[in-house]
Amino acid sequence: MLFSLPSIRTIGVPLFSLCCLYSTVSYAWHNDHQHPSTFDTDVVKLKEANQNSQLAYDIVKSLTVEVGPRIAGSSGDKKAVAWAEAMLSEMGFDKVYKQPVKVRNWERGFADARVVLPFEQKLVITALGGSIATPEGGIQEAVVMFPSLEALSASTKAEVEGKIVFLNTRMQRNREGKFYGKVVPNRVNGAIEAAKLGAKAVIIRSVGTDNSRFAHTGLMRYDDSVRKIPAGAISTADADTLEAMFAENKKVIIDVDMQAKDAGWQTSYNVIGEITGSEHPDEVVLISAHLDSWDEGTGAIDDGAGVGIVTAAAKTIKDTLGQPKRTIRVVLYAAEEIGLVGARQYVSANKSSLENIIAAAESDFGAGKIYQFDTRFNPVVQKSAGVLYQALAELGVEYGNNQSGGGPDVSVLPALGVPVFALKQDGTYYFDYHHTPNDTLDKIHPEDIRQNQLVWSIVTAYLANTSFDPRPAP
Repeated sequence: MLFSLPSIRTIGVPLFSLCCLYSTVSYAWHNDHQHPSTFDTDVVKLKEANQNSQLAYDIVKSLTVEVGPRIAGSSGDKKAVAWAEAMLSEMGFDKVYKQPVKVRNWERGFADARVVLPFEQKLVITALGGSIATPEGGIQEAVVMFPSLEALSASTKAEVEGKIVFLNTRMQRNREGKFYGKVVPNRVNGAIEAAKLGAKAVIIRSVGTDNSRFAHTGLMRYDDSVRKIPAGAISTADADTLEAMFAENKKVIIDVDMQAKDAGWQTSYNVIGEITGSEHPDEVVLISAHLDSWDEGTGAIDDGAGVGIVTAAAKTIKDTLGQPKRTIRVVLYAAEEIGLVGARQYVSANKSSLENIIAAAESDFGAGKIYQFDTRFNPVVQKSAGVLYQALAELGVEYGNNQSGGGPDVSVLPALGVPVFALKQDGTYYFDYHHTPNDTLDKIHPEDIRQNQLVWSIVTAYLANTSFDPRPAP
């Protein structure tokens, strides 16, 4: 058994047994934070409960083994929703409910690519999410290479028209993953810029830090005013091969055949579990992850890990400290991978109650150890959480800054006045596996995800059980 809890009835899925200025008076409480010694005692209890816990890991294991890939709107996505409902119910959440989200389903289909000239070579390719298909039988054309999207945009129609564009930008390895934002525009906007200049297709060097023959998929976009062309990503090793051919001043011709298709509108769901606050049930600490994944791996690091971490943190608090004073809400968002669709629906459906959120955050960067705590809190009170910062520092987690976005899905909340925080994970190797068939359970180290579970438990417990209130003044 994965969990020591009693097994539950299967619901469509074979389940293992799962276990701004601030006033001097906060919204509901006086600004008399829980006595430090009480919080210190809670931290000790959480550390003891976490010491040998496998809960977060077991949740990821269950999701990846029993459900697997779960691209938005697919049969796997539907299984994941049923799995999440059942899991949260078994975990003892007081309320479990769904929120419908309309999503556009897309099916990858067949993908193949090969170099025809100057030397025959097979290329490992994957269609980018949302790409149209090539004509049946594929496209065979000369390739023109650009080192960046900016270089492509500065090019001319004479250089590009009728060819296949190859965007060859390397991503550097970094603990924070900060180079992702510099390279991902190739994937998102490459087809638009290439089509403006008359290209027949675009391929990109995978947005990843590995040197393997796994291609990295991910969302791409079209502009309705620009002709649509197929878009794919080749592995970094195959990108090196093409680059070497261009270095010899050879004419490069490739054949690309991708048969992806739009599968129409489907209904997915945000799945939400709540542990009701004993004293202030209307005040909410929102912790979250996204339930969907891309379709080639099993979505372990992206974002099964987040699902396991935040769910385990909430359950650990209830089991160890009892009912929290404020409500803890776990939101498992739908359709993050195709554009934060579930998160936007959550905001739309909850506009009238966003002011009740004490703070929100998302775990969506794998399961590497947490090393930094960033916030976007009311600056007047941000420094008054010293007892929390000290508890985290003792675990090797330092306070960073007050400029946090909170994570992809909650990044829409700060502009609406909702405080957010981020527990930054070591992402040194995250982009080796991100959006590839290699995103599987073995990439998660039990001791690392256990540390995540503990840190999330401590931060969430502080926000749920003390009078600390980082919201703007009413």
